[in-house]
Amino acid sequence: MIDLYTFTTPNGRKPAIMLEEVGLSYNIHKIDITKGEQFTPEFIEINPNSKIPAIIDHETEITVFESGAILIYLAEKTNRFMPSDLAGRTKVIEWVMFQMASVGPMMGQLNHFKRFAPEKIPYAIERYEKEVYRIFSVLESQLQNQNYLTGDYSIADIATYPWVAAYTFAHLTLDNHPYLKRWTERVGERSAVQKGMAILQ
Repeated sequence: MIDLYTFTTPNGRKPAIMLEEVGLSYNIHKIDITKGEQFTPEFIEINPNSKIPAIIDHETEITVFESGAILIYLAEKTNRFMPSDLAGRTKVIEWVMFQMASVGPMMGQLNHFKRFAPEKIPYAIERYEKEVYRIFSVLESQLQNQNYLTGDYSIADIATYPWVAAYTFAHLTLDNHPYLKRWTERVGERSAVQKGMAILQ
């Protein structure tokens, strides 16, 4: 059994999608980050960085935090959605890291300045919107000749989907990125993705 500590954010949905995809039993523990529950001593024991998501795998007694690390851990535990050959595995991890370093942080900053900042700062909004659209173009190029980011469906797609699927939340459009839009629709049709995206609702 796996305990998943999470909330309804793109990062929080990634491990839920993966757990649904691989069919592992899990319990969800809601960590309401709007109420500061990530800063409790109990949760800091699980993740010293006070961020969701995190998991405890009671079969192995291993605790994992950081959504990308959780996806890699679950892929290696189940031998699913990660190639076994070095070249294929490296390619998947490369695109997981691209999501962790670029897609998530840039969209997160854009959402902050566009929707939550007490003061609307045009420079910040323009800067991050321009960068998000540049990132969308990178993904668009990668998807022009294949259905998924690294060929076959993998944790790279699971990592990236919840962020790109939230493009309307940031008042963005995919009209100029038809391959990315098609990929978003394709991944979103998977039942495990739908279940993982619907957690805590």
